[in-house]
Amino acid sequence: MTKERIKQVILVEGRSDTQKLQQYFDVTTIESNGSALDERTLAAIRLAQAQHGVIVFTDPDISGTKIRQKASQAVPGLQHAFLERDEAKPQGKGSLGVEHADYHALKRALSAVYDLATSDRDGKAKITIADLQALHLVGSADARLRRDYLAKELHLGHVNGKQLAKRLALFGISLTQVEECLDRYEEEKHG
Repeated sequence: MTKERIKQVILVEGRSDTQKLQQYFDVTTIESNGSALDERTLAAIRLAQAQHGVIVFTDPDISGTKIRQKASQAVPGLQHAFLERDEAKPQGKGSLGVEHADYHALKRALSAVYDLATSDRDGKAKITIADLQALHLVGSADARLRRDYLAKELHLGHVNGKQLAKRLALFGISLTQVEECLDRYEEEKHG
């Protein structure tokens, strides 16, 4: 089987993530080796971004979020791929990780990359907390279920209410897109 080539360099957390990705894809990675992201690693990310582009593909947990945030602040224009939490669960005990995902989950995540450099955020009104409350995405009994559905459909990764507003803004997702997605949720729920 010929491995699919991924032209961008992928920022992962560790060696086991690299091994997992290289099992299925022809890809180059940069390993963060923890959430500290030292200056040498940031320099490598900057160089890779300038030459090939970089996709941040970290674990769907707090450490992965910290790495994603620090890398994005230090290097403009990074792309982002997200695994769902259930796709990153280990078979037995252990923590969530890219290394636990199967081929289909990895392929889906890498096919739904958000490119912040080219996303169209102009002219889209910022989604407010009041909007999220009105859509029952925060502050209601089923808010978590609605957020989980929205995050999965829009490939946002796991988010709480506060993270949801930031991620929607970051990726330039409009209120109309959110409403359409939640309309589908209601149809599936009641249909």
